[in-house]
Order: sequence, then C-alpha cells, then structure tokens
Amino acid sequence: MSMSTNSSTSSLSSIDLALDDVALDQDGHLCDHTVWTPIIAQQLADTLDVHLNAEHLAILQQVRAFFIKFNHAPATRPLIKWLQQTLPDNDISNQKLQQLFNTGLVARHVNRLAGLPKPPNCL
Repeated sequence: MSMSTNSSTSSLSSIDLALDDVALDQDGHLCDHTVWTPIIAQQLADTLDVHLNAEHLAILQQVRAFFIKFNHAPATRPLIKWLQQTLPDNDISNQKLQQLFNTGLVARHVNRLAGLPKPPNCL
C-alpha cells in the first residue's frame, strides 16, 4: 500500500481496517453485533452499491433498537411494522426499503448492514 496525503485515501484505509478487523460469519454478518459502527455499515453497504445517508443510518439504528428490545433480528414484516412505528415520517414500505438498500432481500441485508445476525427464516 502506498502512502498518500490525500484525505480520501486515508479515510478509505480507515474503513478498510475497520471491516478487516472484525469477524464475519459465512453469510457476511458480523459475528459480534456490539462492534458495529456506521463506518463498518458503509463498507458492508459497498457490496450492494449503496452509499449510506442519514435516512439509511436512521433505519439501521432502528433495526438495532428492535434487536435490543426483542433479542432477535427482525424478519421482513416485523421489520417494516417496527420502522413504520418508529420512523413515521419516512413512509416505510417493503418497496422503499428495496430501493434504498438496492436489494430484494430486505430483512437479510438490512440486518447485515445493521451488524446483526441473519433472521432465522431468511434464505
């Protein structure tokens, strides 16, 4: 790796180190949800060609709140219901989540980006 004074290169190196330093399971989910950071979330999101913004991060924080409250990662329907209740101004639907996160596997990938395990009923 070459040394550079370019701040974007330095930031990218920090992101690389953040994800390289954590353990992932066979499905690409963090093994330890407590090490999650927005930087790690962005690097995981890069695999879906998604650039996380404030709306994405608000959703991921609420998914993590669901996990803390109920002690499991939400499947799609409970995920959407929870987000509709906790983020009423965001007009959450399955279609919106598919568009925001660039995936048809909403629960699986949203939980992965939130640093949580794959829901048991996900493919």
